[in-house]
Amino acid sequence: MKQEYDVIIIGSGPAGLAAAIYTGRAQHRTLILEGAVLGGNVAITDQIDNYPGFSFGISGDELIENMWRQAQRFGAELKYEQVLQLEDMGTGKKIVTAGSEYLAKAVIVAVGAKRKKMGLAKEEDFMGRGVSYCATCDGAFFKDAPVAVVGGGETAFKEALYLAGIAAQVYLIHRRDEFRASKTSVDRLLKEPNIIVKTDKIVKELRGGDMLNAIVLEDVKTQETETINAEGLFVSVGMVAAGEFLENLLDNEGGYLKTSSDQMLETSMKGVFAAGDIRSKNVRQIATAVGDGAIAGMSVSEYLKQL
Repeated sequence: MKQEYDVIIIGSGPAGLAAAIYTGRAQHRTLILEGAVLGGNVAITDQIDNYPGFSFGISGDELIENMWRQAQRFGAELKYEQVLQLEDMGTGKKIVTAGSEYLAKAVIVAVGAKRKKMGLAKEEDFMGRGVSYCATCDGAFFKDAPVAVVGGGETAFKEALYLAGIAAQVYLIHRRDEFRASKTSVDRLLKEPNIIVKTDKIVKELRGGDMLNAIVLEDVKTQETETINAEGLFVSVGMVAAGEFLENLLDNEGGYLKTSSDQMLETSMKGVFAAGDIRSKNVRQIATAVGDGAIAGMSVSEYLKQL
């Protein structure tokens, strides 16, 4: 027998949890479906300093725990199930997971984005055996070992700074000689004695047996190569939309869902809304995700009144 809800929220990041707070307060029976970790990318962020209300910052897992307790207080339920399929049933929607089927009058998609892979040979082979996409998740496995971070944005710098307190040596590898990270982060990183910056370099090859033990770098200007010893490689080269199961169902741009307007956030399927980093938009921050979640939650309430 299919389980029925007023609204099902796919994803438990800041957008999904904010939406659940609003739909729960409006007394709509709300279910959150999460395929991995409560909170998504935010939950594995070591320190958040740009979310309003926390003058000395807050850890990602603590912020998410607070949001979830608030959503739970208003009656939201949470189940850890990977969504495989969304079907339009007319006035309702069917959501299929690996082990269950659910019916909802409305759906909010808040699956966010995930780390982009480099696309290198052996990258998949070394996943979990040296290659990682999350320093706060896996950094402890590399205590007193040499590691590398590839990327030049804010996330890459945060990963490198976090690892500097764990690893013996941290190489920061970036294909350009300028960084996208903030000046504050760049200044902090350049002061760390055990971080070596490798600019104008790309990762050309991963080497090792059962475990990663070396990385071959290529200079983008001279094509000269060098090999560095590294037992861990943390990849931070950008994000891609996480809603693969929706790409042929809802209008999107490169996987990011188009919405009707910033005031409604309804997708190309009536009764399905999108919030947070999965939306096609210019700015992706925790604060904007929460704002999206609030708008989507209120839009769902208005939508349900019309049924």
